[in-house]
Amino acid sequence: MDQRRYNVCCGADIHKKFLVATILFLDGTKLTKRFSMDLRSLFEFRDWINANGCEAIAVESTGSYWVPIYRVLEGHVELIVANAYKIKNVPGRKTDTVDSEWIAELCRNGQIRPSRIFPKDVRDLRNLTRARERYVDDKTRVKNRIHHILDSNCIRLSSVLSNIFGKSGRYILNCILEGMDVDEIIEGIPVKRIEKKEDQIREALTIKLSCTDIILIRGYLDQIDSIQKNIDELESEIRKRIAPLRKDMAIVMSVPGIGFISAVVILAEIGNYNDFNKAEQLAAWCGLVPSVYQSADKIYMGSITKQGSGHIRRILVEVAHVVARTKGRSKLKSFFLRIKAKKGTNIAAVALARKVLCVLHHLLTVQEMYQEEEKDGDAELEDPNIPRQRISLDDMIRRVIKAGYEVQKREPGAGG
Repeated sequence: MDQRRYNVCCGADIHKKFLVATILFLDGTKLTKRFSMDLRSLFEFRDWINANGCEAIAVESTGSYWVPIYRVLEGHVELIVANAYKIKNVPGRKTDTVDSEWIAELCRNGQIRPSRIFPKDVRDLRNLTRARERYVDDKTRVKNRIHHILDSNCIRLSSVLSNIFGKSGRYILNCILEGMDVDEIIEGIPVKRIEKKEDQIREALTIKLSCTDIILIRGYLDQIDSIQKNIDELESEIRKRIAPLRKDMAIVMSVPGIGFISAVVILAEIGNYNDFNKAEQLAAWCGLVPSVYQSADKIYMGSITKQGSGHIRRILVEVAHVVARTKGRSKLKSFFLRIKAKKGTNIAAVALARKVLCVLHHLLTVQEMYQEEEKDGDAELEDPNIPRQRISLDDMIRRVIKAGYEVQKREPGAGG
């Protein structure tokens, strides 16, 4: 928290169409004025606070309303963007003027912890990645509508193909919309290995679609193609913007389960990782640490705080699930299995997401690639050129527990 005190400062309670600002002087004098949120009024606001010798101005990070204020005031006065949750006033009489006075008082006493404001290039990159995420969600919703229509007509094409929107799936869908016979459809399937499922395809295509369903599916397919075009354009632009961070991208992608898009999202959402001295600070900023409640010397650990960016939490949890599905064994997967055996899949995924984030902070800070270290004993057992050695019972139990399984002691002579 900033402990600096100001002689003259300003607090602004901002809304969509207007803001109410209060300038607070050292002797307790207050000046309050209301401004509109159009560009001309914001310039008047800037001139007003400069004319009164304001050293700093504090605003709440309400939605995106603070962004135009930040752009107008940047470089002219020290601007503090505060988390609205952390500067709440005491419940009771609440007006825009009282709120602005409260924010000004906190600002003067240095009681506001400023939010992290990213540089413009990072903000632009983050806007691109978040826009891509929304497009992907929209595309998924449209695909689900097509699935719903096909299922309603007992066309179980998804039980035959893993992806009905792939090359073969789109071909079959287009043939269905054209009203082609099953024999013609099977003969023209572009991927020949799909022909082995001829009987399943015939069974799935026993019913013809109605005229209404055909019109709807055609419209949805066109919508999917349009969304995919927008996604491709965004990805092309993202690749250009991320080019200066090639080394960081290589480090992030060296971690199992992280691909190109995941790496871009992580770097865009984190920003400058050197802002965090410890990995735990980064995890707390991302909302991946448990909430803590203490009363009468008793400490209760709750669910994660979920503060900060929900986008990075989402992508890290997806990475955790990818790691859990990978073949073979790794330290990250073993960690997931241990937590899963005790707490369940969801908690294990969140725990692994936090661990991956902490690992990334260390790797990026020291600029090193991720390496999967092997213990000497494990390497010897996996090397076919080295004869296998006998393992003690205790060592076996230890390895089984480490892999995420539970071991129960059974008394001699017990049945089962």
